[in-house]
Amino acid sequence: MHNNQLTARLTLIIALLLSSLAVNADTKYAPVSIDMELKKVSEHVYYVQGKAGVATDNEGFISNASAVITPEGIVVIDALGTPSLAHHFLQLLKTLSLKPVVKVIMTHYHADHLYGLQVFKEQGAEIIAPAGYLDYLESDNAKSRLEERQFSLDPWVNENTRLLAADKVIDKNERFTLGGITFDLNYLGNAHSDGDLSVLVKPDRVLLTGDLIFEGRIPFTGSADTGHWLALLKNLKHTKLAALIPGHGPAAKKPDQAIKLTRRYLQQLRAIMKNAVNELISFDEAFDAADWSEFEKLPAFEAAHRKNAYGVYLSLEQELLNE
Repeated sequence: MHNNQLTARLTLIIALLLSSLAVNADTKYAPVSIDMELKKVSEHVYYVQGKAGVATDNEGFISNASAVITPEGIVVIDALGTPSLAHHFLQLLKTLSLKPVVKVIMTHYHADHLYGLQVFKEQGAEIIAPAGYLDYLESDNAKSRLEERQFSLDPWVNENTRLLAADKVIDKNERFTLGGITFDLNYLGNAHSDGDLSVLVKPDRVLLTGDLIFEGRIPFTGSADTGHWLALLKNLKHTKLAALIPGHGPAAKKPDQAIKLTRRYLQQLRAIMKNAVNELISFDEAFDAADWSEFEKLPAFEAAHRKNAYGVYLSLEQELLNE
């Protein structure tokens, strides 16, 4: 009798422990209240669209993340800006497939695409990233940005948020096939960041560009090589594509039109700032005299535009000094 009671008590304790673990697993990441909707682009490709504002106004949800559903597992492109967002995204994906996420492809290393990685790594996913990714993780900028987001996006980014190294780094174009779906990884070099890549899902004819394209909002240029970025956009013509998914903004069924906004913005930014540098005009004078009316009503204009212009001005000054 005593043994039966002991066994029953141990069984109850184990059940309670397992229940506690399950609850902890579900509540490991702070819940999000912001709307996130899976949108179908093609037979195999889905994405969630980040909001157009700044990260602190949207629980970090300002960038897109995509998923390709194959018979052998899910491939995720970009990991969102907080572990909480990535966890929510993963729950949405489970409504489409019970297969695990087996690969996460990072188009670049910026925080709004990066901080959700640990959620997918916990599922056993392989992380693939472009050259430049590891250098960033080891930089002071990576540390300071994480500290800033731990403050400004708490509790969704906190002391448990980790920066994860890539399992595979690519510095040239590569191809792989999973579950009969072919993926072309196009290494773009230094454009929007110090390492960018795009992904072409071949059978669906869907191109995922990362932040090479911003649709419906002002791009963030940061320390980008805007000259190389603009050159890539001028050569990016995919008339045979079914759709293009940018790093920010809605998916486009007419890819060439989706490219135009980012291209026009960079062209005007560089032209005005280049003239100022060549004519020895101060940044403030050039910026205040310029006509920015084509872009001033777009989301993120107030938050990003002046910083973008100043960064381009400084980079063009450096180009002139190096000539």
